[in-house]
Amino acid sequence: MSGRVLVVDDNKVIRQLIRVNLELEGFEVVTAADGAECLEVVHRVCPDVITLDVVMPRLDGLRTAARLRADARTRHLPLAIISACTQYEVENGLAAGVDAFLAKPFEPAELVKVVRQLMHREAPPSADGNRQSGRAGRAAGTSRG
Repeated sequence: MSGRVLVVDDNKVIRQLIRVNLELEGFEVVTAADGAECLEVVHRVCPDVITLDVVMPRLDGLRTAARLRADARTRHLPLAIISACTQYEVENGLAAGVDAFLAKPFEPAELVKVVRQLMHREAPPSADGNRQSGRAGRAAGTSRG
């Protein structure tokens, strides 16, 4: 089972790189050029996972993540930050509810692994926003299909 990924990055080359690597693995990919465009299309696209660059015009990745988490319709979506992953970005990303981080430049295999792990996350968050389930947690070593 593959799924749909919304890739958000202001760099066209990186968007294409991420798209190609995910499409080769059978994922459907939709792209957005920045956080504002992400928020415009997310409800129409209904992605299973969103990847976000941090430094983007109009609306950066961290503020986009916070907005997605604040909206009941997108609160549950797995979010991965793909950026330089400085300490600032990681700390603020975690505070905003980001689920995974991938440092640029990334290995294509790592990108696919991160997206797969997020795609197969077992439990949606409970009503109070905490992710909890008997067997979910980190689904790193498990794969279905």
